[in-house]
Amino acid sequence: MGKVVFIAEKPSVAQDFAKALNLKFTSRDGYQEAENTIVTWCFGHLVTMCYPDAYDPKMKKWSLDTIPFIPDEYRYQVIDSASTKKQFNTVRKLLTDKEVDTIYICTDSGREGEYIYRLVAAQAGVRDKKQLRVWIDSFTKEEILRGIREAKDDSAYDNMGAAAYLRAKEDYLMGINFSRAMSLRYGPGIRDFLSMDHCVIAVGRVMTCVLGIIVRREREIREFVETPFYRVIGSFSKDEHAADGAFFEAEWNVSEASRYQNSPLLYKENGFRKRETAEELIRFLQEAPDEGVEAPVVRAVSRKKETKNPPLLYNLAELQNDCSRFFKISPDQTLDAAQTLYEKKLTTYPRTDARVLSSAVAKEIQNNLKGLSTVPMYRPLIQGIIDLGSWKTIGKTRYTNDKAITDHYAIIPTGQGFQALSSLSQTCQKVYELIVRRFLAIFYPGAVFDKMSLQVSARSELFQASTRVLRERGYLDVLQYSFQKPSSEKENSRSEEASDKEQQENNPALEQILLSLKKGDRLRALRYSIKEGKTSPPKRYNSGSMILTMENAGQFIEDDELREQIKGSGIGTSATRAGILTKLVDNQYINLNSKTQIYTPTQLGEMIYDAAFLALRPMLDPRLTASWEMGLTRVCEGTTSEEEYRDKLNSYVTRRTNYIKQSDFRDTLQQMYQRDAQFYPKPMHFKAKYSHSGTRSGKSGTAGKNGTSGRKKGDKNGSQ
Repeated sequence: MGKVVFIAEKPSVAQDFAKALNLKFTSRDGYQEAENTIVTWCFGHLVTMCYPDAYDPKMKKWSLDTIPFIPDEYRYQVIDSASTKKQFNTVRKLLTDKEVDTIYICTDSGREGEYIYRLVAAQAGVRDKKQLRVWIDSFTKEEILRGIREAKDDSAYDNMGAAAYLRAKEDYLMGINFSRAMSLRYGPGIRDFLSMDHCVIAVGRVMTCVLGIIVRREREIREFVETPFYRVIGSFSKDEHAADGAFFEAEWNVSEASRYQNSPLLYKENGFRKRETAEELIRFLQEAPDEGVEAPVVRAVSRKKETKNPPLLYNLAELQNDCSRFFKISPDQTLDAAQTLYEKKLTTYPRTDARVLSSAVAKEIQNNLKGLSTVPMYRPLIQGIIDLGSWKTIGKTRYTNDKAITDHYAIIPTGQGFQALSSLSQTCQKVYELIVRRFLAIFYPGAVFDKMSLQVSARSELFQASTRVLRERGYLDVLQYSFQKPSSEKENSRSEEASDKEQQENNPALEQILLSLKKGDRLRALRYSIKEGKTSPPKRYNSGSMILTMENAGQFIEDDELREQIKGSGIGTSATRAGILTKLVDNQYINLNSKTQIYTPTQLGEMIYDAAFLALRPMLDPRLTASWEMGLTRVCEGTTSEEEYRDKLNSYVTRRTNYIKQSDFRDTLQQMYQRDAQFYPKPMHFKAKYSHSGTRSGKSGTAGKNGTSGRKKGDKNGSQ
């Protein structure tokens, strides 16, 4: 019997596998060894793609003559770091040892984890070994041992491996070719305008698209013109001598019988563009009734129950959105917290797009609940679930759906790892509470509301009033967070429409009045008034809404068929979205307000957007970016061949690179830069990567010296 090697993605994960194996290990330099069993690790990526000058020394100097650059065969190298090289040599020796006949691949269970191992195995020259893929959703001992027992031959993941290689090649080709072409053609113009020593335009398949979304939103806000509108509110009473408060308000809405049906004077269906029109309506309504004109009458009364079910479980995007909303932390910080909870065995794999459980997990869910019952905060909630018996049938609900899962199910608590919880940061503890309460909520019944609505006819016009009263809290009791103050349950800033809607919720006074009315009741109009509102500009993206926007790229697509085709293929992946936003901030293309978590473009970012808009416009289109991601998904599923995708990629990169080389928009861009500059009265202050040597065009910037030698930012990694 030969030796077995377990290779993990990082040392801490290797330690978890060693503990789960429960063997007598001896620590060595870069691995642990027991009889016939070895556990070793990577440091994340050990191997990377070679820079272009490894193919041809001429490629070291950026030149339009050397692009488009598309290798026939890609070259890889060990990352140039002493510690990385040392660990790679250790891993290579272990994986190629003649006494080793089986390798268990324990890198992260996803496309990137598969890529990390395959790069190492290829660079190390692994041959004629049984390679088994361990696929797990958490680092609990039970899950690790299950993953080892059920490990499949790594060939079962060949399509995923192909997609991983293609994703890297795609980012590499677009980063090398587009960044060089754009930097050489348009970098000098931006450099001179902003008084930079040099300007490298980093272009990325996802990064450039996200920059476009943020810039376009900022321009929508600038171009927004506030428009007033006027609504007519009627105050009605059943009793002519109604006491104070014994009346209700209803809002005018256009109806088929209305004199304003299809009128250009309307603002939507419940208001007017001009005050004079609203005043005209009031005068019409206040005319004294005669034999042919009836007083206001109840036209319809509706009472029905509404049930709001618990939300689906967290995937990473939803978690990042809620953490931005509750804690004002960035997507990167949320991912770090979720990763920490995962590595401490408290929660399951964080980089998931699914929001449901698998049927296999649903059958064993009592173990998660039993573990959580040892935590005093959650014990009463667990008891409630036991009393309901809902855990027995969770596999038959919408919260369990194998078809909605690709690699991993939703993020849920494991019911283990509590010994580490108290030592974690406050942020990690609060993120854990979010995950636990969202998980427990699915075992509780929905919240039940009584919704009452009423229609009033006044002459030919229609008024409507409604309210919704909470009768049974259901799962809402579970989502009472320990960190949330009652006052924080409502947003500080709301649009007028949102405020009005909120006033209708849980309005007992209005409820009592509506309950006393029936169809045909005659009413008295106490008064009619005008309520002025104003249109609001679109909101800037914050870190949470931006993540959800990237996840749901279909919202940008008007064509129903195309939107359905890319459903589930957003901009970037759950594993990369936070890093893309961080890269945009680090490149100083966008700003992130740490207090509000709101993104805005910088002047540099807008100028790069302008250049891309003219020379590389498809890269700004979410439809294209999502279609590339969809293509990778199809390679992973085996419905698109690796060759077909590669040929399409090579053709696209060649065509777009040549277009940049052959076109010249520099004069037009100077005018666009001047237009942008009016919104940035203060000069940019650049980080060390953008140096400064004086003032040009009346503008200035400050930064450390970097020059133009060495690797240029955006050359390869700019396309992440």
